[in-house]
Amino acid sequence: MSDTRKTDAGRHLSQIMRDSYMDLHTRAGRGAFVVWIAINVPAELFSGFDNVVYAVPESHAAMNAGKGVGAMQCEKAERIGYSMDLCSYARIDIGCAADGGKDSPTFGLPKPDLLVSNTNNCSLLAKWFDVHHREWGVPHFILDVPFCYTPQKEKDRNYVIRQFRDLIQTIERLSGQTFDWEKVHQAMGHTHRGIAHWKRFLGYARHRPSGITAFDSFVQMAPFLIMRGTPAFEAHYELLADETEKRVEAGDFPVPNERYRLFWDNIAPWHQLRDMSASLAECGANIIGATYTSCIGTVEGSFALYPPEDQDPLQYLARTQNSYVCPHGMKLRSRAMREAVRQLEIDGIVFASNRSCKPYSVTQMDQQEMMTEELGIPSVMIDVDHADVRKYSKESTFTRLEALLEMIDAKRAA
Repeated sequence: MSDTRKTDAGRHLSQIMRDSYMDLHTRAGRGAFVVWIAINVPAELFSGFDNVVYAVPESHAAMNAGKGVGAMQCEKAERIGYSMDLCSYARIDIGCAADGGKDSPTFGLPKPDLLVSNTNNCSLLAKWFDVHHREWGVPHFILDVPFCYTPQKEKDRNYVIRQFRDLIQTIERLSGQTFDWEKVHQAMGHTHRGIAHWKRFLGYARHRPSGITAFDSFVQMAPFLIMRGTPAFEAHYELLADETEKRVEAGDFPVPNERYRLFWDNIAPWHQLRDMSASLAECGANIIGATYTSCIGTVEGSFALYPPEDQDPLQYLARTQNSYVCPHGMKLRSRAMREAVRQLEIDGIVFASNRSCKPYSVTQMDQQEMMTEELGIPSVMIDVDHADVRKYSKESTFTRLEALLEMIDAKRAA
């Protein structure tokens, strides 16, 4: 929130995050089979095994940045030869792994038995995970998911499903464990119900003033990355949505003097969440929505919740492989953003050109032009890096954000 009060959901998030990382280390220490995954690898599949745990280096890197040690971890990777131009998530992860998790808020991640990356969400991921493959000799399974300029084709979905089956067989072979489909069905239920609560939470942005800020959603998306398929995942998002509903009914809003309703495009600037949120609130501005959090549980070209299939859960998992924005062509991105801007009654858009995420940022200038021409929405482009604070200038950023507010005022006056 823009103020310093911590909600029940905020306190609960801190607790379940601590418990999740503690459980990860404990189970790994007792012999669990450890998988490191990219964020959109279908974690629900691991629920089909009795003793498989997973870690998400991207989420761990974001936590490092949010706790103020991201730049320190980046520098460790740079000292051993990795370029400062490389994604800061990768540098944080490589730097942290290089010294055994020193300075990490979670004591690092337990060493993996298998690495699983994909090709659609980030072109860097396969190369990044290959660093650990070469360093530790750990097997690396790469999911090849076709990019989408149009809604996913059936042949592409079947291609992805075959790879999921190969991944299951690979874990069975490497871990000596047997896969149980019924457990995956149960995990899918927890995930879908949890995401439905998540969508309910995001829906309070439609209220005037908004019941949430995008910064709330940035922080609260963490369980989606590291706890999918669990009862705790479902329970947390139910708590979050219920509490937000009560706050709205009580007239308790994060930016009560809301004059400007803004929308954010790109990954969160993890090292600036509190400061940016508070500084904007002082101006009566609230970033109430973001492509980064709206796309959870969706399919390309839409931010609406995609219902699970009644049949094989692999169909649903394959269909939502492109839920994140990066694998989308420009027309699909524009379609989803256009609808969100209309539904949330957005006054202005902040395009955050991210030095660490080229796939997310590459179409933004065209997107900005389209939103201006089609909807007449004022917007600005700011320079950020999602995890390396050394590449961020508050003065430059807020000069542009203030210019956006002035553009909105000028449009209203006209």
